Amino acid sequence: MVAQIALSFVLQVVFTVGLIFLFGWLISLCNRRFYANFGKFGRAVCYITGIVGTPVHELSHAFFCVLFGHRITEMRLFRISDDGTLGYVNHSYDRKNLYQQTGNFFIGVAPIVVISALLYGLACWLLPDFIAAVNALASSADVESMEGLFAGMGDVFFTFFVSAAQWQWWVFLAVGLLLSLHMTLSGADIRNALTGLVILLFLLLLTDIVLGAVSAAGLQTFTGWFVSAGTCMLCFLSLALVVSLLGVGFSALFRFLFGRKRA
Repeated sequence: MVAQIALSFVLQVVFTVGLIFLFGWLISLCNRRFYANFGKFGRAVCYITGIVGTPVHELSHAFFCVLFGHRITEMRLFRISDDGTLGYVNHSYDRKNLYQQTGNFFIGVAPIVVISALLYGLACWLLPDFIAAVNALASSADVESMEGLFAGMGDVFFTFFVSAAQWQWWVFLAVGLLLSLHMTLSGADIRNALTGLVILLFLLLLTDIVLGAVSAAGLQTFTGWFVSAGTCMLCFLSLALVVSLLGVGFSALFRFLFGRKRA
């Protein structure tokens, strides 16, 4: 039973926190490379994309602040500043309140979660075949057998790239790039998320221990929910990464064509 609880806990963490931080890091690397490829125009491009992406980023923080009972003391959805800060949300909370402390994690990682959800909603409208493939993969995810996950992911993204023959795909790519370019978490976002992470993991482990003691089947079902939801999130975090990589390719082409001329 101890081994089952430990395995369930690891799977739950990997398919939630692990995915969020891994893909958040990979997407941030892509985004930095995207702007760097524009050279001296990088800041201007950041401002242009930030008109759309930054308000979404900050509103996602604000949404989870409200959800977890934090008081928003100051908020700027978009601004042009010398220090490069395009927006911010300042908030306060009761440090003795466990729920509000746990909320720090969700508030910190909110842009990744919300923008992934927005990509899902946008794809539901523009790329229904892709969404059908994602939903089929998520519904077939099995906590006991994960070897088919990556093969399934390959099929899902084959469906995505096949859709490039349609104009809807290009609209999705353009809007998705504006959003994914501003999924990147700031240092303050990460520090805020870490303050709630320890409590979140403790509560999750406690839940697993209780479920494991009461019902092994209940623990497996609980973990299955995480795996299914995590598989769906994996698809859309991967999608955001693919969109970011395509953006890097576009910016690299710009650098190749115009950077050489300036040189």
